[in-house]
Amino acid sequence: MATISLKSTCFLQHPKRFQTHSSSSPHKSQQTLLIKSSSSSITAMASLARSQTLGISETFTRLREQKKVAFIPYITAGDPDLGTTAAALKVLDSCGSHIIELGVPYSDPLADGPVIQAAATRALARGTNFDAIILMLRNVVPELSCPIALFSYYNPILKRGIGKFMSIVGDTGVHGLVVPDVPLEETEVLRKEALKNNIELVLLTTPTTPTERMKAIVDASEGFVYLVSSIGVTGARASVSARVQMLLQDIKEATSKPVAVGFGISKPEHVEQVTSWGADGVIVGSAMVKLLGDANSPEEGLKELEKFTESLIAALP
Repeated sequence: MATISLKSTCFLQHPKRFQTHSSSSPHKSQQTLLIKSSSSSITAMASLARSQTLGISETFTRLREQKKVAFIPYITAGDPDLGTTAAALKVLDSCGSHIIELGVPYSDPLADGPVIQAAATRALARGTNFDAIILMLRNVVPELSCPIALFSYYNPILKRGIGKFMSIVGDTGVHGLVVPDVPLEETEVLRKEALKNNIELVLLTTPTTPTERMKAIVDASEGFVYLVSSIGVTGARASVSARVQMLLQDIKEATSKPVAVGFGISKPEHVEQVTSWGADGVIVGSAMVKLLGDANSPEEGLKELEKFTESLIAALP
């Protein structure tokens, strides 16, 4: 087990990489039995972790009481590999993230820009799939102190079956779900099944969303309202549109629910700007994903992720 030297404020011990065993292994049947027999205990651990970790709504409530703003990083599962994803979740948690978004790689990510699209392509090419992500989460979630929100496109949920998908995700201890391409009109069943499994369904509103539709989205969203800061796909941008300030005001006139701003937030200056406009949370995605994807090694990527996370959290009020 390799140890990655990080600052004491954000220390983690790198887990072993996920290993596969050939069919010729004399211990394969024994290992299979052990995995099966331990699955229920892993699920129980995840359920316990859920009960001990604040949910997304509860997290925002506590932060508001403390007059603080939520920091919400996003990373893509399986890029560069699931072992590094597990380690990255621990880094982000230990650095003080309040909620973590974990993206499920998908072959047709319409809302994602080139950085996250490339990460998803790499992850899928290396064999990352939903079942492997769930296995990783069942092991990692019990070790985290902040809630996880899964970011998944709608089609993979439909293919698996909404009820089955929610049940599986709920059993891992995940608290939230973001589905960027689900039409508002089709969220009723999603919300119903999410509620059964103690999952908060977060909905998105954009700069081009008509006012009445925005109000309906805000009313249906749980956990927080995800305000997309710009038109188009995800990706780092030079600045945050001043229109976000007006959009925040419009949403806050329609609801008392917390509002987190995402898409294009990539610098401490962006964090300072958006929070000064009244955002309750700041979501940073592409910049995080790029650090892990561009690194020469997983170890280097995790160190850069740590430093970057600390710089962004330091910019919070």
